[in-house]
Amino acid sequence: MDTAGLWQPDLGYLDTANYGLPPRPTLERVRTALSQWETGETSWEVWDESVAIARGHFAELVGTDESRVAVGSTTSEQLGLVAASLPDDAVVVVPEEEFSSNLFPWLVQEQRGVKVVVVPASRLAEAIDSSTTLVATSAVQSASGDVAPLDDLSAAARHHGALLAVDATQACGWLPLRADRFDALVAHSYKWLCSPRGASFMTVSPRLLDRVRPNAAGWYAAEHTHAAYYGPPLRLSPDARRLATSPAWFSWVGAAASLEVLAHIGIEEIHRHDVALANRLRAGLGLEDSNSAIVSLEIEKSAERLERAGIRASTRAGRTRFSCHLYTTTADVDRALEALSG
Repeated sequence: MDTAGLWQPDLGYLDTANYGLPPRPTLERVRTALSQWETGETSWEVWDESVAIARGHFAELVGTDESRVAVGSTTSEQLGLVAASLPDDAVVVVPEEEFSSNLFPWLVQEQRGVKVVVVPASRLAEAIDSSTTLVATSAVQSASGDVAPLDDLSAAARHHGALLAVDATQACGWLPLRADRFDALVAHSYKWLCSPRGASFMTVSPRLLDRVRPNAAGWYAAEHTHAAYYGPPLRLSPDARRLATSPAWFSWVGAAASLEVLAHIGIEEIHRHDVALANRLRAGLGLEDSNSAIVSLEIEKSAERLERAGIRASTRAGRTRFSCHLYTTTADVDRALEALSG
């Protein structure tokens, strides 16, 4: 895989699960946009074109049609639209280890009667039954790096007629996914998609789109955005764009550039690279191979050792979390192992 010149991180960046690093074209395009903003040399429509480009690349990345993709600023904002549209007697099943952006939007609805059932992640599929309205999970858990059994969850949800909402923020960009298997798939772009914070995506199935109220609708949710600046009547887009919110332009300038780079490399190639490096790290730590690009375990005084060696990693849920991506090398992994063995 040739990524020469695209990234130039300091040796030892193993923290993409915290935030991803931008490739060179992304930095160049964002800097150009900021320069244009500084001098007023262009209109915002130039930056806005990036939204459609990023939306198209994301649709291709997750194997769906771009008519099913809505853009936003945060995943919790987008999942909140789904949560607010559930009936008052809805039952939502979630794993107890779930990141709050895919937990709080459902818990907030308990105030009006929605029941949220929290179970261990290992029991999520078996907890889905005929009373379940929606099941929500991360494709890859933030703290542990565990990859959810999405085939089992999809089959169980389909069997019982439940909706399935998946947060793929820790998955999109390295894990091959088919969004059409789920009713909602959300992903923020600032981690594995190597983009600025402030650009997120949500794919929506036709049956879910019919149920979701676009409570945050504005001009960007209109069928023809530039003809919807003023006055009634309500004229929303017939597809998932009706759930879109007005974009933070510079975030999307960066997202379009980063997704273009990732699309050129290819998700299957990225997956092989990332998981192979994570398994190299696991082997050095005496662990069995896994199917995740994230390695999480308890290591005594690891933070101090890694900091002294110039290695960037995170601490989540009391464990040290490493994450390997395109700019990670075998030298990075071996340096981390050396630091931990000292």
